[in-house]
Amino acid sequence: MSDMKSLAKDTAIYGVSSIVGKFLNWLLVPLYTYVLKQSSDYGIVTNLYAWTALLLVILTYGMETGFFSFANRDGHNPKTVYSTTLISLFTTSLLFALCCVFFRNPIASALGYADHAEFIAMLGIVVAQDAFASIPFAWLRYKKLPMRFAALKLLFVFLNIAFNIFFLVICPKLAGHAWIDSWYNADYGVGWVFVANILATTIQTLCLTPAIIECRAGTKDSAFDFALLRKMLRYSLPLLVLGVAGIMNQTLDRIIFPFLYSGEDAQAQLGIYGACFKVAMVMMMFTQAFRYAYEPFVFSKHKDRESVAAYADAMKYYIIFSLLILIAMIVWLPLLRHIIAPTYWEGLRVVPIVLWTYVFQGIYFNLSFWYKLSDKTRFGAYFSLLGLVITAVLQIIFVPHYSYMASAASNTISYFIIMLLSYFIGQHYLPIPYDLKSIGGYTLLTIVIIALYHTFAHFVTPTWAQMLFGTILLCVYAAILIKKDFPLSGLPVVGKYFK
Repeated sequence: MSDMKSLAKDTAIYGVSSIVGKFLNWLLVPLYTYVLKQSSDYGIVTNLYAWTALLLVILTYGMETGFFSFANRDGHNPKTVYSTTLISLFTTSLLFALCCVFFRNPIASALGYADHAEFIAMLGIVVAQDAFASIPFAWLRYKKLPMRFAALKLLFVFLNIAFNIFFLVICPKLAGHAWIDSWYNADYGVGWVFVANILATTIQTLCLTPAIIECRAGTKDSAFDFALLRKMLRYSLPLLVLGVAGIMNQTLDRIIFPFLYSGEDAQAQLGIYGACFKVAMVMMMFTQAFRYAYEPFVFSKHKDRESVAAYADAMKYYIIFSLLILIAMIVWLPLLRHIIAPTYWEGLRVVPIVLWTYVFQGIYFNLSFWYKLSDKTRFGAYFSLLGLVITAVLQIIFVPHYSYMASAASNTISYFIIMLLSYFIGQHYLPIPYDLKSIGGYTLLTIVIIALYHTFAHFVTPTWAQMLFGTILLCVYAAILIKKDFPLSGLPVVGKYFK
């Protein structure tokens, strides 16, 4: 029981820090859309940060998971595993950073940023530092130091926000001061976003120095073991394939959009899509929070006779509450749209599509435990690769004609297909009695509510009236939820006030 309490405590710290960090970073979206001069500037941010997410997976090449696996195996000294992994990633990260710096011009030209090759150099250094830092962060988790882990993760978030505000908001207001005018160029615009990032990342990496130099404490235990590295690479490199397929499912639309869309305003279209995509990330934060709570729950319940019923209940309640959030975001979108500048509002029609993508993604994640618990993880690779192929094919065919709407729809279709495949194949290997009747009922109710809302909004123009009607429909959904599946009397502390 004490182990479970410790696990729950650590999970809460890791989970809260991750969600808070994502939420605070999400708050940069209003800053960028209101401060950057044009939507094409945010298109640059959207495109290059999608590349960094992919490159980070490649540069860590599964070694973070490999470190945990080998550090906990009998016959391996954890410090030797740590130092070997750290030196390996330091070498590859340094080589990558040097390549980005020395070959920044041809890389920038290939990506369409020939006028700003320094963006490539800066982001190359950022990605290299992040890849290298993943191992000291893994060491902190191994040593069960969640507070230090969370503090350093949040330090980067706060520094990044502070530097962005300083460069994009404060410095322009201080124009005319001798010190500011001596180095600040207001026309550099989006470039200051990358300057803020490299400064925040460098400071975070320096703060990891105590964890980094710990691998040198005791030269015998902390030596580089080439034989061990070969074993770790054999274990970790297959994970790289899964990682690349998984991250490309999430970022491919923003990576290849400039190459597929033939319009002259491709970068501006990508900026609009990226900003509106971020509006829907409230759903992703809910999915992330559920994941942090659900993952330890599943593995702790695995040997429990009632575990199958518990998995079914967890799935039902995830879907119920994710649909509640989906309805709320759609009916309150006229209010939520003020998160981004009005010049981006034309892209808000992708928000409902992206919301459905996150719903399917969350269901797929919940379903994935059948192959994790039955040791058939190869199916995870099959699903990821299939999803990537579907996404790529749909985008190549339709993005040139339908712009970012095709980007959003391709992701939704991809996750919907692999979600269904995971369900039907999973029921063969690990049958779980999901409450399909209730799930189907709430899904149908959601579709009806959304259809009623859009029909009303088509004939009634005042925004306040549309939101009022939508809120009434949302209350109807909530009332049915409370009546059927979530009685308020069952809530802790306040439940006694409800019959």
